[in-house]
Amino acid sequence: MTISDAPRFRRYASEVRAAMLVEAGLATLAEGGITAFTVDNICRRAQASRGLIAHHFGGKDGLLVAVYHAAYTPLLADLSPDLTLPALLDRLFSKAHFSRATLNIWLALWGEVAVNADLQIEHRRNYGAFRAAVARAIVRHAPTAAPHADDLATALIALADGLWLELCIAPDLMTAPRARQICAGLLEPILGPLPPLIQQ
Repeated sequence: MTISDAPRFRRYASEVRAAMLVEAGLATLAEGGITAFTVDNICRRAQASRGLIAHHFGGKDGLLVAVYHAAYTPLLADLSPDLTLPALLDRLFSKAHFSRATLNIWLALWGEVAVNADLQIEHRRNYGAFRAAVARAIVRHAPTAAPHADDLATALIALADGLWLELCIAPDLMTAPRARQICAGLLEPILGPLPPLIQQ
């Protein structure tokens, strides 16, 4: 390779370059799963040198933690403190969170949580925030459920995760509206009526 053939990398502010590496990591997981999450693949996609991953994240594992946080960020940002339970169900199964690319990212990350201690810590932090947001929506909908809100939130998240997986495995059998309807049907006997799907 001659000097003129070598890759040319633009200079970016440090925080911009770090964000680009995280975005490249997310895109890599969405397209190829955890086996594609290599330094070479990510740097090629981000048009960054290999050393920048170590510089910004301490290595590939540190980048994976940052990617995990980034995967959770849109979901947590969508769950405002005043969110109603019907609106929460709509958002859980909206196109923003119920897409094939998003499902691929979560499948890859969930598989790594069990074997990566740093990822487990990041998971507990983000999952705790997620469960708290779901529990708040449950209590707003049915104040009498407050003593059991954490358990109900845990059950609802587990159900949503399972439906997400079903869509990934058999997209011809599961759709977002059907997943939302299943959740509502199981919650209504406990929490009262839930309006039908608001947003497609």
